Amino acid sequence: MPVQPPPTPDPAQPPRRRSPGRPTAVRRSDEEPFDGGTRALPAGGARGEAAAPAGAERAGYTATTYGRPVRRRPERAAAQTPGREQRLAELRRPAEGGPGRPAPPREPARRAPAPPAPGGPGGPASPGGRPRRRPSAAQRRRRTLLVLLVVAALAVAYPVALGWRGVSAVRHVAVEPAGERPADTPGTTYLVVGSDSREGMSEEELREYSAGGTDGLGQRTDTIMLLHVPRSGPAALISVPRDSYVPIPGHGSGKVNAAFALGGAPLLVQTLEQVSGLRVDHYVETGFAGFARVVDAVGGVQVCPPEPVQDVRAGLDIPAGCQQVDGATALGFARYRYSDVRGDLGRADRQRQLLAAIADRAAGPGTLLNPFRAFALASAGGGALTVDEGASLPALVTFARGMRSATGADGVSTTVPVADAAYRTSSGVAVKWDTERALAVFAALRADDTAVLRGLTGA
Repeated sequence: MPVQPPPTPDPAQPPRRRSPGRPTAVRRSDEEPFDGGTRALPAGGARGEAAAPAGAERAGYTATTYGRPVRRRPERAAAQTPGREQRLAELRRPAEGGPGRPAPPREPARRAPAPPAPGGPGGPASPGGRPRRRPSAAQRRRRTLLVLLVVAALAVAYPVALGWRGVSAVRHVAVEPAGERPADTPGTTYLVVGSDSREGMSEEELREYSAGGTDGLGQRTDTIMLLHVPRSGPAALISVPRDSYVPIPGHGSGKVNAAFALGGAPLLVQTLEQVSGLRVDHYVETGFAGFARVVDAVGGVQVCPPEPVQDVRAGLDIPAGCQQVDGATALGFARYRYSDVRGDLGRADRQRQLLAAIADRAAGPGTLLNPFRAFALASAGGGALTVDEGASLPALVTFARGMRSATGADGVSTTVPVADAAYRTSSGVAVKWDTERALAVFAALRADDTAVLRGLTGA
């Protein structure tokens, strides 16, 4: 078989450089390209190569031209050694977002999930870290019942505390008159007295209230009223002018004010019971300072004089028209009479107006729902009152309710019918009642029929 000449080297490729003294390993192949085809190589390997020694066919070894086995280096995977074409393709690829190629859409940044609420869906976590359980229906009912019980307890305790605060400050005196008294009459009748006593007043209060000096201490009254609270129907507040000329037991006839000066509350009660035939159930008295403190406790009252008032004796100087006044001014408004053409009758009307204003402010929500003002009023009102020994807490509550009712729109507030306001007597100028109409008024009160008083007095 003729020996083939070696292939002619390609002039376009540079010759392979070989390391001196180290043969180059030749890759074994059973076939070799030749003239567009293949031919088998002899069993001894490539032409001119000697047969591999025994054991040279082991894995990882190949024969060389010198017939010595050489360890073959393992080939790297194609994915780990990118070829030249692959690197060129990566270089030719345009940059992302560059001109001519829109940048691929970016995925929205994912927010970290919010931490769960303390305790999870069930509510705030318990001290142990576990979510609290929602209360059962029975637990909710028990809580609702507990809240209702607390509200009911407060609704009962609050007025009781107010009443106790007021009653604890009230002073009691003996007013039981001597001798025979009228029989009990239906309803409840209170004798209301406004005393000009300066007892317990400081020098500063005497100046503030224009009450004169300490030489004026004594038993005198500027206000006398009968409050009748019927079992049904409107309450009635009847003013008795202080200069009313009436018989005084054991002292002949004189001004009703003299009975208080001569014998205090017992003689005054006896005088009014005998002249009216009406049984007086309770006695309520207040003084200068007490009246002013009550007005201040309710935050002042409104007065509406039709003309300017200037009265030196009462310490009053106010303009005409409605205005809010404090305790000292209200006291002067209730006292003055010398600058009033109606005299004592005009003063009686103003006193009832002031009582109506005080009752309205005291019973208003601004006072009752304000514990600070309500307790201050209870303390001032209790300290301002002197009552009979038989006056209990229910009796005082009835008095407060009756006073508000009588001075309200549905009540009866009037004066004993008068025939002559300048009646000349041995005791000076006095007020003479209209006897027939006055006796009719007292008869209606004894019968507990206050509705007929409107026709008798024009109230």
